[in-house]
Amino acid sequence: MIPRPMAPQLPPTPDRELLLWMYERMGLVREFEERLRTLVERGVPVGPVHFYTGQEAVAVGVCAALRSTDWIASTHRGHGHCIAKGVDVRPMMAELYGKATGTNRGKGGSMHITDTRVGMLGVNPIVGMGTPHAVGAALSARVRGTDEVAVAFFGEGAASMGVVHEAMNLASIWTLPVIFVCENNGYAQATPVEYAVAADRIADRAAAYRMPGVTVDGQDVLAVWEATEAAVRRARAGGGPSLIECLTYRYYGHHQGDNALRYRLAEEERAARERDCLRCYRAVLLAQGFEAAALDAGDTRNRERLDAAIAFAEASPVPGPEELLADVYAEEVHG
Repeated sequence: MIPRPMAPQLPPTPDRELLLWMYERMGLVREFEERLRTLVERGVPVGPVHFYTGQEAVAVGVCAALRSTDWIASTHRGHGHCIAKGVDVRPMMAELYGKATGTNRGKGGSMHITDTRVGMLGVNPIVGMGTPHAVGAALSARVRGTDEVAVAFFGEGAASMGVVHEAMNLASIWTLPVIFVCENNGYAQATPVEYAVAADRIADRAAAYRMPGVTVDGQDVLAVWEATEAAVRRARAGGGPSLIECLTYRYYGHHQGDNALRYRLAEEERAARERDCLRCYRAVLLAQGFEAAALDAGDTRNRERLDAAIAFAEASPVPGPEELLADVYAEEVHG
């Protein structure tokens, strides 16, 4: 992750390198998901898939404010989080193919991708359950005396789960360095947030746990980065947890077999795409004087990365029979 030393008394400003990194990384998430859609149509991936397309600004804006040593815990819609935190797209793709070279050696699939080497605690298929994992990582940092922070991603559908409230309560009681990031894409499967959440904004609930809460435009990567950077600085300084609600939108259904037009209007989808986070951010960079050629070069690199990832996955072996019971149980240690 790009180091960003700056005077603590001044508000942070992303440098040119970081601005370009955010554009290219958002594009990599988008390219991964769009390629994956074509593979799903061919029946290639093993198991269910939940596309992150449309929400790229949230994952990238958050992770751009983190160090490589910080931790994130994800959701069932976790490909974007993985890529933003630095997980290699080659073993990610191999995992989706069910190959032995995958992040989980072909045993986990889309909803279990993990790479602790880059601080990715894991994609989690159980709604809301990444939040206690992040709290545990933050407690570990406290016990070990480091200044690492942990981020818990969760959706608005998980916002009313008991485990999420328990995690926020515990993080506040112990003043732990956790940032809770709610990706409010408007629908919990097919249920609109207005129907299911008894609050004007999910961020309003932060006050009940004595932590700051803010709602930001999740289609604006710079707004997400700014809010996260402030929460991270607060956490590293011992100020405790924060809640950030990012208003965003998923372009496709809840999973690969879900037709979202059964419960939302085509006009709504078109309006959301008009504020596409990647296209809007590209316009911002061009207005700031960045050359289109530099942005196009990033797009080209992303296409090449996905070409290589798919080739890697297709050429990789499937797990052998000996893998069936490997890593199922932890080895017993005798003192």
